[in-house]
Amino acid sequence: MNETLPFIVFSVVVLVMMALDLGIFNRNAHRITLREATLWSIAWIALSLAFNIGLYYWGNLSGPGLGKKIALEFFTGYILEKALSVDNIFVFVLIFSYFSVPAEYQHKILFWGVIGALLMRAAFIMLGVALINNFHWVFYIFGGFLVYTGIKMAQHEETEVDPEKNLFIRLCRLLFPITKTYVGAKFFVLENRKIWATPLFLVLIMVETTDLVFALDSIPAIFAVTQDPFVVYTSNVFAILGLRSLYFVLIGVIDKFRFLKLGLAAVLSFVGLKMLVADFYKLPVHYSLLIIVSMLGISILASLIIKRKSLVPAEDFSKAEANGRWRSLFRRDSSKKKAIGS
Repeated sequence: MNETLPFIVFSVVVLVMMALDLGIFNRNAHRITLREATLWSIAWIALSLAFNIGLYYWGNLSGPGLGKKIALEFFTGYILEKALSVDNIFVFVLIFSYFSVPAEYQHKILFWGVIGALLMRAAFIMLGVALINNFHWVFYIFGGFLVYTGIKMAQHEETEVDPEKNLFIRLCRLLFPITKTYVGAKFFVLENRKIWATPLFLVLIMVETTDLVFALDSIPAIFAVTQDPFVVYTSNVFAILGLRSLYFVLIGVIDKFRFLKLGLAAVLSFVGLKMLVADFYKLPVHYSLLIIVSMLGISILASLIIKRKSLVPAEDFSKAEANGRWRSLFRRDSSKKKAIGS
């Protein structure tokens, strides 16, 4: 399929929406309301579906039946990446709680985090396509890695955040002095002729490096659906662009979906197995979509039906305690904690 026109339309839509988001609706830092986040989530989902419909008709102009194939691959990839991106939200909640990030600054962190994620994923996708096209055995490595990751995710019950184990955080502390408090929505400030980084910049580093880790799972996973670079990238981008608004929609209820991680683990293991047997049996895309949606639906339904016996609400984490944690970053003798690193 000639992808020039769809790519131009895709690029224009993304740039216009990003410009509206940062330049008009969120020019000034403010607390994102549930209503605002819901409207943005609906807008991104609607744009994704409209683009998918456009791919269907454009594909049919390029060849009989091609539109259905491309549209189904895009939709399956979008659902897969959207589901896996929810795992990011669990960690974002921990990061923002750890650093006690004011609610009005969280959108800015996620906005620039998404920009970095798009660039990193574009690089990973190009690398993945090049490896698969030149070394077919890499497909088996991707599949085995996803199965292993799915098993590890199913076994790992809790996720913690430890900036002390983050290489980029330690590097930042070596390059810049860090202010003791937030300075509005600024990442850097000039004081006494010296550039200081703010804790907000440390939070951005944590968000970016966290997404780097998640990209190592999500990028190989979508190659189980399609190896078309255009479909892989556009479905990834639309899933990631809606992540910020989805965060503000789910932040109050994310702790209720306690079996969602098991569902995501099952999805990763499934797509990994799909890649491992692809040379012997190629599962049709619509069956893959049905299985992925079923796994996620079952995990969500189980979370709603089976109540947790003892649940510690997120409100129990005091801001003072969280502030004390990130302030320990400035002390060389800060205590170490077991955590999942970046």
